[in-house]
Amino acid sequence: MSLRVQVFSDYVCPYCFLAKGPLNEAVEELEGAVKVEWMPFELRPHPTPTLEPEGDYLQSAWQQSVYPMAERMGVHIVLPRVSPQPYTRLAFEGALEARDRGKADAYNHRIFTAFFQDELDIGDADVLSDCAANIGLDRTIFRTALDGGIHRQECEEQLRRGRERLAINSVPTFIIDNRLSIPGLVPKDALVSVFREQLAAAAE
Repeated sequence: MSLRVQVFSDYVCPYCFLAKGPLNEAVEELEGAVKVEWMPFELRPHPTPTLEPEGDYLQSAWQQSVYPMAERMGVHIVLPRVSPQPYTRLAFEGALEARDRGKADAYNHRIFTAFFQDELDIGDADVLSDCAANIGLDRTIFRTALDGGIHRQECEEQLRRGRERLAINSVPTFIIDNRLSIPGLVPKDALVSVFREQLAAAAE
């Protein structure tokens, strides 16, 4: 018996990047009993203006919250200088292509590091294609999928599910077996506890 955990996140949310570590550790501790799927959620879908890193909001949030939290967790992260911040719809379409090629986890991690460590514009198709090549995907095939909009409809359906059906309004949000919703960056021990409880309940 395994638990299905969907993590709704946005590639421009630093807390989503920081949430990866505790989640991976919790999943590893439960030795294959938890299956994780990262799901798309746009904090600012087009045409809503995205944030500017030089603005007061991001400067304050990073200095007061993100940087201290990342330091405690031992994670290298920087406020990317890409201004304004990129839209992430195309990156999410790329995630579906990576999923179909068996590289979902590697792609997800690479897009986070591309933005929060390498300060790359992950809204740019060339950058996304380079990232895909970094993890062993064929760059030309990946770019063709992006340009052709092969995953556009499925991506929109996933985004709509998060916004409308599940009424998610912040990320990261964990959806466990389509019945339990947990928002926010959750410590590893708390995740393990919740996962064990849900596994036990499912076994009854």
